[in-house]
Amino acid sequence: MIHLSNRWWMVVAALLALGAGAWFAWSKLESSEAIGQPATSLLGLSLPDPDGKELALSQWKGKVLVVNFWATWCAPCREEMPMFTRLQQELGPKGVQFVGIAVDQPDKVRQFASDLGLNYPALIGGYGAMELSKSLGNSIMALPFTVIVDRGGRVAHTQLGPLKEQQLSDIFAKLL
Repeated sequence: MIHLSNRWWMVVAALLALGAGAWFAWSKLESSEAIGQPATSLLGLSLPDPDGKELALSQWKGKVLVVNFWATWCAPCREEMPMFTRLQQELGPKGVQFVGIAVDQPDKVRQFASDLGLNYPALIGGYGAMELSKSLGNSIMALPFTVIVDRGGRVAHTQLGPLKEQQLSDIFAKLL
């Protein structure tokens, strides 16, 4: 009886340790030192589109800018992009601008954007974009990673992993 009791406590302790570790890891992913900071590294950036035309993110100063780091091979990225396309259509006139920064090759991005009917810029950041995302809070350099910049040019939100529509609605309600 005592032997079984010791195993039970070991299982409980292991589960508590696992839960604490998961909570700590998740809290580190969700927190970002970039929140409230000027988004100068983003707004000073110019990147090519799939056809090689350079676009400066500074052209969207004064708008709520949603910058999504993604790749064509990233399943969660692909899942959230139709929502971004729909929200760009709905909220663009209200001052929201989505921009995708692809960690991918131009021909793949061009084809994917065409297939999906993207209505916002898909820029080519290559693997250097991952270093930029790291400086904005993507400590494990995973995709998708999204940064939302307010109208004043400050980082309002960062998100590692896909965004949910209700979450975006709540963020936009505060920023628009």
